[in-house]
Amino acid sequence: MRYSAFALLRGALTGQKHWRPAWRKPEPKPAYDTVIVGGGGHGLATAYYLAKEHGITDVAVLEKSWIGSGNVGRNTTIIRSNYLLPANTRFYEKSLQLWEGLEQDINFNAMVSQRGVLNLYHSDAQRDAYARRGNAMRLAGVDAELLDAAAVRAMLPGLDMDNARFPVMGGLLQRRGGTVRHDAVAWGYARAADRRGVDIVENCEVTGIDVVQGRVSGVQTTRGAIRARRIGLAAAGNSSRVAALAGLTLPIESHVLQAFVSEGIKPVLDTVVTFGAGHFYVSQSDKGGLVFGGDIDGYNSYAQRGSLPVVEEVMECAVALFPAFSRLRYLRQWGGIMDMSMDGSPIIGTTPIEGLFLNCGWCYGGFKATPASGWCFAHTIATGAPHPLNAAFTLDRFRSGAVIDEKGAGATPNLH
Repeated sequence: MRYSAFALLRGALTGQKHWRPAWRKPEPKPAYDTVIVGGGGHGLATAYYLAKEHGITDVAVLEKSWIGSGNVGRNTTIIRSNYLLPANTRFYEKSLQLWEGLEQDINFNAMVSQRGVLNLYHSDAQRDAYARRGNAMRLAGVDAELLDAAAVRAMLPGLDMDNARFPVMGGLLQRRGGTVRHDAVAWGYARAADRRGVDIVENCEVTGIDVVQGRVSGVQTTRGAIRARRIGLAAAGNSSRVAALAGLTLPIESHVLQAFVSEGIKPVLDTVVTFGAGHFYVSQSDKGGLVFGGDIDGYNSYAQRGSLPVVEEVMECAVALFPAFSRLRYLRQWGGIMDMSMDGSPIIGTTPIEGLFLNCGWCYGGFKATPASGWCFAHTIATGAPHPLNAAFTLDRFRSGAVIDEKGAGATPNLH
């Protein structure tokens, strides 16, 4: 069924009885051409683009829990492409372009809101660094504006510009950045993949990966054995554990990244703001709650919960920038498991095992990368070789030294 204004009107006139489930609940088949391990945003997007772009529909997405239970529903919903290094700039700009046409492509309201992303700076040196990043973005065809203090003050009247611990001197603005409803991304890609014939199998945990003479032959799951010619791993924070089933050791660490939502208030913040003197970011959701985020917790963990010191640090940064926020109550918190690579950039590509492909190491950038990640991973699986957009994100770059060290985004293992 295609969603449309006519379908909504029909539903209103018929008691809303004609709607079908967004995706099927199939039993897993004994064999598939391709199996995707992980039913988060990246896994679902990969399956969708395999079907749409490459005509590969004999695909199963295996999710150990329910769709939307992992990182795709546990983030701060921000999208942007304001990176410095060429490999990251090109990749995340492709993702932002896909976000801009996503709702029409998958026929689902993902609530894409290009409200802008503003990175504040607090010193002359930081201004120069942001100017360099903005110039690099513009040379790559990406929008960027360097704002002075007066422009930031006009844009954010509630911001403490002068009396804060770190007075605000200006900011780097990407107007095309913004937010997307994270749950809707999972639901939309799941529905779109299902409509093209992909089987989405929930409550199906992969417990083993079968490798015969250096090539994958299938997976063992809690719902039985499944044969497959190709297997794509897109298990986010659990990538290390899943890859270990095939005998691979990955250069990543798993950490908790917490997010927080305040009580709902009237519109007060119409853009995404990041703190230049600390790792903090905030936006206001369509329901009125302020959504806060900050640093990962400093210890390794697979738990979807965090620690109180991060709560204190995030709220401290919030009040430092917006003193009026001190009067708010925060309602809830969640944690996603971040697969932190050692240079802050992702891994999308082949592995030493034939037919086994890897998508991991997303650090803080996993949600915003969802469309481009799925698009590039689908290309890599279908053709057996990376697309130029993900050619630099190889697993062996840590051995060769060709790292992509985007400052401020890596795992900083020396601190943990």
